[in-house]
Amino acid sequence: MDHNFGADEVWMRQALALAEEAEAAGEVPVGCVLVADGEVIGQGRNSPIELLDPTAHAEMMALRQGALALGNYRLETATLYCTLEPCVMCAGALVAARVKRLVFGARDLRFGGVRSKFQIADSLVLNHRVEVTEGVLGAEATILLQRFFFANRSSRRDAANTPTTR
Repeated sequence: MDHNFGADEVWMRQALALAEEAEAAGEVPVGCVLVADGEVIGQGRNSPIELLDPTAHAEMMALRQGALALGNYRLETATLYCTLEPCVMCAGALVAARVKRLVFGARDLRFGGVRSKFQIADSLVLNHRVEVTEGVLGAEATILLQRFFFANRSSRRDAANTPTTR
Protein backbone atom coordinates (compact mmCIF):
# COMPACT_ATOMS: atom_id res chain seq x y z
CA MET A 1 0.00 0.00 0.00
CA ASP A 2 1.22 3.48 -0.83
CA HIS A 3 0.70 5.83 2.12
CA ASN A 4 1.70 9.39 2.78
CA PHE A 5 4.21 8.84 5.58
CA GLY A 6 4.48 12.61 6.04
CA ALA A 7 0.79 12.65 6.99
CA ASP A 8 1.35 9.64 9.25
CA GLU A 9 3.97 11.61 11.15
CA VAL A 10 1.68 14.65 11.48
CA TRP A 11 -1.10 12.55 13.01
CA MET A 12 1.35 10.63 15.18
CA ARG A 13 2.70 13.90 16.59
CA GLN A 14 -0.85 14.69 17.72
CA ALA A 15 -1.04 11.27 19.35
CA LEU A 16 2.30 11.93 21.11
CA ALA A 17 0.91 15.22 22.48
CA LEU A 18 -2.01 13.24 23.94
CA ALA A 19 0.44 10.72 25.41
CA GLU A 20 2.22 13.61 27.13
CA GLU A 21 -1.13 14.72 28.58
CA ALA A 22 -1.63 11.20 29.94
CA GLU A 23 1.83 11.29 31.50
CA ALA A 24 1.11 14.66 33.14
CA ALA A 25 -2.05 13.11 34.64
CA GLY A 26 -0.06 10.18 36.07
CA GLU A 27 -1.29 7.69 33.48
CA VAL A 28 0.87 5.48 31.26
CA PRO A 29 1.72 7.82 28.36
CA VAL A 30 -0.27 6.49 25.43
CA GLY A 31 -2.20 8.66 23.02
CA CYS A 32 -4.32 7.98 19.94
CA VAL A 33 -5.86 9.95 17.12
CA LEU A 34 -8.57 8.46 14.89
CA VAL A 35 -8.70 9.97 11.41
CA ALA A 36 -11.23 9.57 8.59
CA ASP A 37 -11.23 11.51 5.35
CA GLY A 38 -8.37 13.70 6.54
CA GLU A 39 -10.10 14.81 9.75
CA VAL A 40 -9.80 13.80 13.38
CA ILE A 41 -13.02 12.05 14.39
CA GLY A 42 -11.77 10.78 17.74
CA GLN A 43 -8.87 11.01 20.08
CA GLY A 44 -7.88 9.62 23.41
CA ARG A 45 -5.24 9.30 26.03
CA ASN A 46 -4.85 6.61 28.64
CA SER A 47 -7.29 7.33 31.48
CA PRO A 48 -8.02 4.14 33.47
CA ILE A 49 -6.79 5.60 36.76
CA GLU A 50 -8.59 8.91 36.35
CA LEU A 51 -11.85 7.35 35.15
CA LEU A 52 -11.65 4.23 37.36
CA ASP A 53 -12.25 2.25 34.18
CA PRO A 54 -9.94 -0.59 33.14
CA THR A 55 -11.15 -0.20 29.54
CA ALA A 56 -10.23 3.51 29.32
CA HIS A 57 -7.21 2.90 27.12
CA ALA A 58 -6.36 5.61 24.61
CA GLU A 59 -7.55 3.44 21.72
CA MET A 60 -10.93 2.73 23.31
CA MET A 61 -11.49 6.42 24.02
CA ALA A 62 -10.68 7.34 20.41
CA LEU A 63 -12.89 4.56 19.00
CA ARG A 64 -15.84 5.63 21.17
CA GLN A 65 -15.53 9.24 20.01
CA GLY A 66 -15.15 8.18 16.39
CA ALA A 67 -18.25 5.99 16.45
CA LEU A 68 -20.27 8.86 17.90
CA ALA A 69 -18.86 11.31 15.34
CA LEU A 70 -19.78 9.04 12.43
CA GLY A 71 -23.01 7.76 13.97
CA ASN A 72 -21.86 4.21 13.31
CA TYR A 73 -19.89 1.63 15.27
CA ARG A 74 -18.21 0.56 12.05
CA LEU A 75 -15.24 2.76 11.26
CA GLU A 76 -14.37 1.26 7.89
CA THR A 77 -12.62 4.33 6.47
CA ALA A 78 -10.70 5.25 9.62
CA THR A 79 -7.02 5.08 10.51
CA LEU A 80 -6.00 4.90 14.16
CA TYR A 81 -2.67 6.47 15.07
CA CYS A 82 -1.41 5.19 18.40
CA THR A 83 1.88 5.81 20.16
CA LEU A 84 2.04 2.25 21.51
CA GLU A 85 1.10 -1.09 20.00
CA PRO A 86 -2.46 -1.87 21.11
CA CYS A 87 -3.10 -4.55 23.72
CA VAL A 88 -5.30 -7.58 23.02
CA MET A 89 -8.48 -5.77 24.16
CA CYS A 90 -7.82 -2.77 21.94
CA ALA A 91 -6.70 -4.87 18.97
CA GLY A 92 -9.98 -6.81 19.24
CA ALA A 93 -11.91 -3.53 19.31
CA LEU A 94 -10.14 -2.40 16.14
CA VAL A 95 -11.30 -5.57 14.41
CA ALA A 96 -14.86 -5.26 15.80
CA ALA A 97 -15.03 -1.64 14.61
CA ARG A 98 -13.69 -2.63 11.17
CA VAL A 99 -10.97 0.03 11.35
CA LYS A 100 -9.20 0.18 8.00
CA ARG A 101 -5.68 0.92 9.18
CA LEU A 102 -3.58 1.08 12.33
CA VAL A 103 -0.37 3.08 12.59
CA PHE A 104 1.58 2.69 15.82
CA GLY A 105 4.89 3.94 17.14
CA ALA A 106 6.47 1.64 19.71
CA ARG A 107 6.00 -2.08 20.18
CA ASP A 108 4.64 -3.30 23.50
CA LEU A 109 6.84 -6.30 24.18
CA ARG A 110 4.87 -7.36 27.27
CA PHE A 111 1.24 -6.94 26.19
CA GLY A 112 1.21 -6.21 22.44
CA GLY A 113 -1.82 -7.62 20.66
CA VAL A 114 -0.85 -6.65 17.12
CA ARG A 115 2.74 -7.77 16.62
CA SER A 116 4.68 -8.50 19.81
CA LYS A 117 2.60 -11.21 21.53
CA PHE A 118 -0.40 -11.74 19.26
CA GLN A 119 -1.40 -10.75 15.73
CA ILE A 120 -5.09 -10.05 16.32
CA ALA A 121 -5.53 -7.02 14.06
CA ASP A 122 -4.67 -8.85 10.86
CA SER A 123 -5.30 -12.45 11.87
CA LEU A 124 -6.48 -14.66 9.04
CA VAL A 125 -8.95 -16.44 11.34
CA LEU A 126 -11.03 -13.29 11.99
CA ASN A 127 -13.63 -11.74 9.71
CA HIS A 128 -11.79 -8.41 9.33
CA ARG A 129 -8.15 -7.53 8.96
CA VAL A 130 -6.67 -4.16 9.86
CA GLU A 131 -3.78 -2.93 7.74
CA VAL A 132 -0.85 -2.33 10.11
CA THR A 133 2.04 0.12 9.83
CA GLU A 134 4.46 0.16 12.73
CA GLY A 135 7.39 2.26 13.85
CA VAL A 136 6.13 5.74 12.93
CA LEU A 137 7.89 8.04 15.43
CA GLY A 138 8.61 4.90 17.42
CA ALA A 139 11.78 6.33 18.98
CA GLU A 140 9.87 9.33 20.37
CA ALA A 141 7.12 7.08 21.75
CA THR A 142 9.67 4.74 23.33
CA ILE A 143 11.54 7.61 24.99
CA LEU A 144 8.28 8.93 26.47
CA LEU A 145 7.41 5.51 27.90
CA GLN A 146 10.92 4.90 29.23
CA ARG A 147 10.98 8.30 30.92
CA PHE A 148 7.61 7.63 32.56
CA PHE A 149 8.54 4.19 33.89
CA PHE A 150 12.00 5.32 35.03
CA ALA A 151 10.43 8.21 36.98
CA ASN A 152 7.88 5.85 38.56
CA ARG A 153 10.57 3.35 39.60
CA SER A 154 12.72 6.16 41.00
CA SER A 155 9.88 7.67 43.02
CA ARG A 156 8.93 4.25 44.44
CA ARG A 157 12.57 3.59 45.32
CA ASP A 158 12.86 7.03 46.96
CA ALA A 159 9.66 6.46 48.94
CA ALA A 160 10.92 3.07 50.12
CA ASN A 161 14.19 4.62 51.31
CA THR A 162 12.58 7.54 53.13
CA PRO A 163 12.37 7.02 56.87
CA THR A 164 8.90 7.37 58.28
CA THR A 165 8.11 9.23 61.49
CA ARG A 166 5.52 7.85 63.84
